[in-house]
Amino acid sequence: MDDDTAGAPLAARMRPRSLDDYVGQEHIVGEGKLLRRLLEAGQLPSIILWGPPGVGKTTLARIIATQTKAIFVAISAVSAGVADLRRVVGEARARKPARTVLFIDEIHRFNKAQQDAVLPYVEDGTITLIGATTENPSFEVIGPLLSRSRVFALRSLDDTDLVRLLRRALEDPTRGLGDLEVDMDDEAIEALAASVGGDARIALNALEAAVMSVTPDVPEDAQGDVAPVRRVARADVEEALQHRTYLYDRHGDAHYDTISAFIKSLRGSDPDGALYWLARMIEAGEDPLFIVRRMVILASEDVGLADPQAMVVATACQQAVHFIGMPEGFFPLAETAIYLALAPKSNSVGQSYTRALADVERTRNDPVPMHLRNAVTGLLKGMGYGKNYQYAHDYDGGVAPDQTYLPERLKGRRYYIPRPLGKEPELSKRIQPPAGEAKHKQQQ
Repeated sequence: MDDDTAGAPLAARMRPRSLDDYVGQEHIVGEGKLLRRLLEAGQLPSIILWGPPGVGKTTLARIIATQTKAIFVAISAVSAGVADLRRVVGEARARKPARTVLFIDEIHRFNKAQQDAVLPYVEDGTITLIGATTENPSFEVIGPLLSRSRVFALRSLDDTDLVRLLRRALEDPTRGLGDLEVDMDDEAIEALAASVGGDARIALNALEAAVMSVTPDVPEDAQGDVAPVRRVARADVEEALQHRTYLYDRHGDAHYDTISAFIKSLRGSDPDGALYWLARMIEAGEDPLFIVRRMVILASEDVGLADPQAMVVATACQQAVHFIGMPEGFFPLAETAIYLALAPKSNSVGQSYTRALADVERTRNDPVPMHLRNAVTGLLKGMGYGKNYQYAHDYDGGVAPDQTYLPERLKGRRYYIPRPLGKEPELSKRIQPPAGEAKHKQQQ
């Protein structure tokens, strides 16, 4: 074991040292892929590695520096500042023509001024930047720096990748746990891989905790110098994990991606998908009122007049969740999610408003027709305000057949076009002219 990893957690000790040892991310480092071709050619542009925690961003950055024979300098945007950047730049200038790779972990935590401070030295080649971020660089990295870098998106490791890493750690006698006699069956390994949300760091460190927590067992019939066996079962893995890991940040990409999946499940009338994503958000600690707000919007935007009761249910959910709080609040949340998923869908409300808005933009200065204006003074009445206005309740069906309510040049425009879903066919009858000729109820 190297001196610099002695005593380090298993995840640090098992860090791959070459692309051949690197597991996952075949879409960017596999044979023939762009990044691999650049490294094999000894070329290294500034890059941004974007992906969830524990997928190998730091490891890949170190491998890149080694592969291109560059000096690797790592700083964390959590604790570093402009003074640290200037020190790194000064050292990079002093060691030229040797190439310096500056790895900035969590680069999204640098503010605009700090990112601006990096820019000139990336541009003149003093440093080659490798930034790592869990957040969308389109929003978190300044445009000038982004335009001078290539972005590579890393994906969560799948269970197969994680099982491979776990077995490697169990077998490696130098950096891993291979010098111990560990008996861990496939079920326990696969359960661990499935419980960490694609995060290799958590998987390896949980493995180490599980192995080291069990009492070594020496067989009763053992003869001579027999190494004690550490038998690791699924229960030991679950205890080491304590709680399933959720990759979720209430202000990050996972927050927006998960609520998007939830809303699309509701819109797509899939109650099972909606309940799954709802449970993911609740277990990750999402603000329940944020979830309700999105359901209230959906009740109008995607269900609308196909089921007007959906808005009532959604707003009642808001009151219920606010009143009873969590954890019991999952009951009204789940009930509303199921109701909205199963409700008939119509986006006629939003489309109707959009059509009306288009005419407002085009005719925003058209005067209000005189018969629709209120004659609140004698002067206004004398000017024609309210003249020929037909009071709707004076007509059969409560509709004045000859009355118009739009500016003159918009007469006959139709904005609300019902869809043939749910309650809308019934509602559409109300906008048809009443059968037969309307009769005055009283003499004017």
